[in-house]
Amino acid sequence: MRFDTKIGIVVRDDLAAWQRLNVTAFLAGAIATVPDVVGEPYEDASGNAYLPTFRQPVLVYEADAAAIAGAHARALARGFPLAVYIDDMFKTGHDAANRATVKAREAGDLPLAGLAVHGPKNAVDKTLKGLRLHP
Repeated sequence: MRFDTKIGIVVRDDLAAWQRLNVTAFLAGAIATVPDVVGEPYEDASGNAYLPTFRQPVLVYEADAAAIAGAHARALARGFPLAVYIDDMFKTGHDAANRATVKAREAGDLPLAGLAVHGPKNAVDKTLKGLRLHP
C-alpha cells in the first residue's frame, strides 16, 4: 500500500541505545496526536482488545547534530506538525519540566536529540533528504 503522507523520526547518531529508544518512543507519541494518523483498535480471535497503532509505517532515521538541525529548520519552514526532544529532557522527570527546557531555548539553539515530522510524502522526503535510515 502506498501512502500520501509520511512519518519520519530522526535520532542523533551519538546517543546511547537506551536514549535512542526513549527519544523514538516520546516522538512517536507526539505524532500519534496528529489527526487521522492512528487507525482503529485491534482485537484478537479470543476477543481481547488492543490499542490502535499508526495507519502507516514509521521510518526512523539517524543523523549527526548538524543534519538534525538542518532537518529541523526545513520542517519549521514547511510548517509541518513537528515534535522535538532535546538533550535537557534527559535530566527532567516529568512533562512540565520537559516543556520548560524547550521553552527556555531559541529554535536555532535547541540541542536536538531527535525530531519527528508528519506531512505530505514528497515534502517530508525533501525535509529529511540525505539522512540515513537507522540500522
